[in-house]
Amino acid sequence: MSMEAGLPDKPRLIREGATPKIGIVHFGPGAFFRAFNAVYTQEAMAAEGGDWGICAVSLQSPTARDQLMAQGCAFTSVTLAPEGPTPQVIGAIAHALVAPEDPSAVLKLLGDPAVRIVSLTITEKGYCVDRATGRLQMDHPGILADLANPDQPRTALGFIAQGLAARRAQGHAPFTVMSCDNLPDNGALTRQMVLDFAQARDPELALWISENVPFPSTMVDRITPATTAQDVADLADAAGYFDPACVMHEPFRQWVIEDDFVKGEHPAWDAAGAQFVSDVAAFELMKLRCLNGTHSSLAYLGYLAGHETIADCVADAPFAGLCTQLWRDEILPTLPQPEGEDLPAYCASLLTRYRNPAIRHRTWQIAMDGSQKLPQRLLGTVTSNLAAGRDSDGLALAVAAWMRYVGGVDEAGRGIDVRDPLAERLKALSDGARTPAAKVAALLGMEDVFAPALAAHPSFRKSVIKAYEGLCEHGARAMVQELIKD
Repeated sequence: MSMEAGLPDKPRLIREGATPKIGIVHFGPGAFFRAFNAVYTQEAMAAEGGDWGICAVSLQSPTARDQLMAQGCAFTSVTLAPEGPTPQVIGAIAHALVAPEDPSAVLKLLGDPAVRIVSLTITEKGYCVDRATGRLQMDHPGILADLANPDQPRTALGFIAQGLAARRAQGHAPFTVMSCDNLPDNGALTRQMVLDFAQARDPELALWISENVPFPSTMVDRITPATTAQDVADLADAAGYFDPACVMHEPFRQWVIEDDFVKGEHPAWDAAGAQFVSDVAAFELMKLRCLNGTHSSLAYLGYLAGHETIADCVADAPFAGLCTQLWRDEILPTLPQPEGEDLPAYCASLLTRYRNPAIRHRTWQIAMDGSQKLPQRLLGTVTSNLAAGRDSDGLALAVAAWMRYVGGVDEAGRGIDVRDPLAERLKALSDGARTPAAKVAALLGMEDVFAPALAAHPSFRKSVIKAYEGLCEHGARAMVQELIKD
């Protein structure tokens, strides 16, 4: 059923109270932005005021605009807690536009000095990065079109460059450009892409941007499942109104922002709990190794043990023990101290999040694309430990579980639907080797995943082979139980 269907007896949600004046343009008005940026911004304005209403700009689909504008841009954010859902109406979005339908309306806003921040949740694809060079993909069709027709941009980069060119020509201060995508060092990445684009268009504009425009890095964290038609129906029954723009999310949220803005101007996001810091890198590493590292470990070991979700997994005591042991013995010793962060408390909050049964985070879903995720989530931690002379037996077990998983057969002999860009190569390598030791050796030889120095490290190889043999002989749950007894 469509989001709009089946609820004729409920009135549409409508905005109550004044619409805030626009101070932010945001590209990418999807569920995460609504569950995160918009909620923080509403709470910041409630705490300390300011004209920080958001114009939400879609670069493609009109869906978000159509849903929001029909209800005065108000929408419902629903917190999914273990004790039940809590809805809150959010009014921080002041207007919504679809860029391809009216690029001049978007450019007019970007040229307006009242707009002081342009923020982004456009996914990695939206930055048009050439993966081989880390620079702008100059032959990208959208980039070529934007360079040829700067007044009719298609990409976020084209809009930002044209907006900044207008500010420069009119003698106005620039806006701050703030990526909120889940990418490492997202501020520096965004800066590089905008500068590469501007350089191809007008080197003087590129110089002005490099000297005047801040690109703060951010770390964002809040699990936001896709909204379903059932979610919309459940909210209508509970709240008495129809809101197809509603979003679902976990109670936890964390926003770490590099404190670098034009004239220091931004909403009082810190009054809503955001952390302004001088360097986001240590927080990114903390999240990558503590959250993503244990998520992937639980995904492979939990899937093999028959657990469908992360909540199911950590409800089984050995798996909760695995997380605690990994954090204490193998992950936290590798981390620099993030500014003002309590690392053991952060890990305790992760376990609380994992236990939330209202968030159905499937192990199979987290297990996707492991060949791309393993180097950052697990192998970097292993490498740090080896350099310091520490063992990583728990992470070696997680790596062995990934190897067993990509072999495509679970512990009961059933096939696994392995979703990975390298799935065929991984399965061929696994199938082509007969013994556990040979399978491990074959997979460690994949330089796309394992750095040669790590693959050749005797103690790491030995740990992974021992773990793989144990998984074949005893199964994942027994191996986790054995590990946490040590």
